[in-house]
Amino acid sequence: MTETAKLSKKDLEEGSVFAPRFDEAGLIGAIVTDAAGGGVLMFAYMNAEALRLTLETGEAHFWSRSRQSLWRKGETSGNRLLVQEMRTDCDQDVLWIAVQLSGEAACHTGRRSCFYRRVKRNGNAATLELIADTAPAAVE
Repeated sequence: MTETAKLSKKDLEEGSVFAPRFDEAGLIGAIVTDAAGGGVLMFAYMNAEALRLTLETGEAHFWSRSRQSLWRKGETSGNRLLVQEMRTDCDQDVLWIAVQLSGEAACHTGRRSCFYRRVKRNGNAATLELIADTAPAAVE
């Protein structure tokens, strides 16, 4: 990984140097999708250490803003995210990680995806609707 300050705009957007642009808190957003089906599984943040570990191990690591700690997906649940491909956007400030889900769920609620509710307009307000096929995996 290279510091973005050393790269021109053209090199950042068109070059072959990986230079992730972390925000002022030292984080970069990561969209995680199912490599096989393409569906969005989750969104999380990475710091430089989480990104380094993800690249080294092939398993997704993230930074928890609420706990202020590093975590590897599946540490407690066993539902690991095995990285198949990683991409970055044009200005390298977001990551897209395609994974193979090793286990039943990507969401801590036991659902395959963290995106299991639809936002519905209700007059001047919005409500949430549970998507029918997103029940939590059975716990044995």
